Amino acid sequence: MKYSILDLATIRHGDSISETFDKSVRAAQWAEQLGYTRYWFSEHHNFPNVASAATSLLIGHIAAQTSKLRVGSGGIMLPNHTPLSVAEQFGTLEALFPGRIDLGLGRAPGTDMQTAAVLRRGRIEHNYDFEAHIRELMQFMSNDNAHAAIRAIPGEGAQVPIYILGSSTDSAFLAAKMGMPYAFAAHFAPAQLELAMRLYEQHFVPSAFCPEPYKLICINIIAADEEHEAARLVQSHLQAFANIVTDRRSPLLPPEDCDVYSLPQEVLRHVQHMAACTFVGAPAGIEASLREFTNALKPQEIIISGNIYDFEAKLHSYKIAAEIIQAM
Repeated sequence: MKYSILDLATIRHGDSISETFDKSVRAAQWAEQLGYTRYWFSEHHNFPNVASAATSLLIGHIAAQTSKLRVGSGGIMLPNHTPLSVAEQFGTLEALFPGRIDLGLGRAPGTDMQTAAVLRRGRIEHNYDFEAHIRELMQFMSNDNAHAAIRAIPGEGAQVPIYILGSSTDSAFLAAKMGMPYAFAAHFAPAQLELAMRLYEQHFVPSAFCPEPYKLICINIIAADEEHEAARLVQSHLQAFANIVTDRRSPLLPPEDCDVYSLPQEVLRHVQHMAACTFVGAPAGIEASLREFTNALKPQEIIISGNIYDFEAKLHSYKIAAEIIQAM
């Protein structure tokens, strides 16, 4: 089973944007040493704690400082862009880093609706046709577009794998219909995970670029050598979820500045639901839980996320996770 990383370029309390990007470079280089397959960034806007807004630029920055790791988007929020501009950006990246670029696509705005309206010049489509824009993007990136009036240069003929991202049954049906790999965002929205995976497999239509279902599941892993240390580290992660629920966004806090369990019960329930696919603990406990999880859902790939304030502890968590999955 392959294993990869989703990095939101999360800004820690006390860090600058430049320091945040430097940590992403170091984490990606470490991931490459540990045998991770890909390193993805997700497009977010107007978040004081997330620095991955210019996603394609960050992908290029990381790809330039690694050698074999696949780097890509998990994902580009397609409604915020024209398909032509995405084709040109990722065609450029593929030309610079051949065979190493991935393009994951989502339909969510990656922000609040007011910011989305600014990104889209005031055009908010309530019945947005995600499929049509994916097909338009694929056409721009196809060699068949060579004689069209509008061409993606770079982009035309670029061999960039495309993934559909989602957290609902709608995205599962679409990925199955189009015969595309499907990545589920269980790291923050796990409610429909099992049903979505089942529907994707049941309705999958083979395609030239994906002859069989390919399931990627993004989860959180907060691992440490000792249970009590993992329990301490996860406080930052849970506080970040609580801040989303209460709309109090802020840079990632150290564990000692978090007070998750004094939250109102309603907020705590929401946090617990969001964290349902968060694996916390020492290696033996995580391995047992993760083995049960993967045996039930049978993904081809696990994508690892998780907010850990202590950067060295984060790198160590990646190492533990890699060793666990390699042994499974």
